[in-house]
Amino acid sequence: MKRTFTLLAFTFMFSAVYSQASGCLDEWRTAFEKRGAYSVADDMHRKVYISFVEEGESFCVAGKARVENGRIVSIFLQYEDGTYELMDMEFHNKDGRPPSITNGISEEIINEKKEHFYIIFVEKLKPKKKEYKTVGGPGDI
Repeated sequence: MKRTFTLLAFTFMFSAVYSQASGCLDEWRTAFEKRGAYSVADDMHRKVYISFVEEGESFCVAGKARVENGRIVSIFLQYEDGTYELMDMEFHNKDGRPPSITNGISEEIINEKKEHFYIIFVEKLKPKKKEYKTVGGPGDI
């Protein structure tokens, strides 16, 4: 019960703090669609963003996630002091299975509290493509 209360307080606190970051999921999706992603290996990924979606708006919090056989099996939320807490509840995709990852972002995840969220593997975003340096005319010298 204490963990559930702590998790609710944590979620509420971050929803208030990150309300100006609404749409963070859309911003990350756009970046991944434009630049692509490296594959997500089976391992503990220590720099992920968890994007909670409520009424069409999204807010992101830091965390980490364990991937096994290409599926997310555990999720940890990060506190301001750098510590982590396991999201100690069942979660699954829309089909009731462990969520998979496509192009650096998980499919929609639903937990026991009916919260909807995505895991964004930010370190798997490919770098921007190089662009030519433009120059001006003689008036710029």
